[in-house]
Amino acid sequence: MTVSEHDSPPAGAAPSPGAPADRLGALSPSRAGDFKQCPLLFRFRTVDRLPQQPSGPALRGTVVHRALELLFEVPAPRRTPDHARSLLAPALDELAAEDPAVAALVGEGDARTAWLAEAGRLVDRWFELEDPRRLEPAARELYVEHRVADDLVLRGVVDRVDVAPDGRVRVVDYKTGRAPGEAFEQRALFQMKFYALLLWRTRGRVPTRVQLVYVGGQGETLPLDVDEHMLEAFERTLLVLWRAIRTAAETGDWQARPGRVCSWCDHRDLCPAWGGTPPPLPADAADRVLRLVPVERDPDAGTGGPQGAPWGAPGADPGANPMDPHPG
Repeated sequence: MTVSEHDSPPAGAAPSPGAPADRLGALSPSRAGDFKQCPLLFRFRTVDRLPQQPSGPALRGTVVHRALELLFEVPAPRRTPDHARSLLAPALDELAAEDPAVAALVGEGDARTAWLAEAGRLVDRWFELEDPRRLEPAARELYVEHRVADDLVLRGVVDRVDVAPDGRVRVVDYKTGRAPGEAFEQRALFQMKFYALLLWRTRGRVPTRVQLVYVGGQGETLPLDVDEHMLEAFERTLLVLWRAIRTAAETGDWQARPGRVCSWCDHRDLCPAWGGTPPPLPADAADRVLRLVPVERDPDAGTGGPQGAPWGAPGADPGANPMDPHPG
């Protein structure tokens, strides 16, 4: 999960006139992934802030995520498929109250019933992959932020963090689509390494495993064991990526990178690679990526949780192994 659609630079007090200042940007897994995929896509989403077309599958994913989050608020014996499905309609209504476009995507009457039934099938498939009665997450929908360099803050929202009785940490993210093919697994795991790095830097403990849980298709888990060396190398990769983003922001040169995913892009009609013309850059384009901040700012300010504070007591059934995707 990501914090926002645009990953605006971090908020904070603006520098006083004449005071020394530097520029500070922010990245979430989604926006970092955008630039890796296509720098122009990053520009469209982060600089131009063009709206993305709403979609039924994306909405269904949000509703299922919300239901699985709420499921852990009841005692373990009540975490049944029936109860999880009962959380879908309230989650949908909650979103519809915030955005009138939601009702149009779902429809009414039989259309709404069918939409919720499909969401229910995704929930049922999750129960085939994990047993929530054997898990007590240490955190759910956890916002994490860390200033990894003088000019960069990393941030994101983690679906779930499990801590085993022996102290091992697992980072879990739900996906309502199908599992990727082998050629695309590393792209999918980029997000999870990002979260693992954030948790290590803010909690002082390297997660043992990251795991994607795909409830679309036949249902599948995609785990990856991580260690300090892997996360150090990933951090260096992110810093190189950030330098490229900063250069593009300062020069206004956002190159298109056409590929197979272009057929799904909301902004293809504006892309030069497909005969389109991007809109003029906003006057404050660079500021939308890099915000002026006082140089004296505490580099640890605003981070997610106390620096170096480990996770508390493990919150899992002592008889279960949270590293097992479906214990028991």
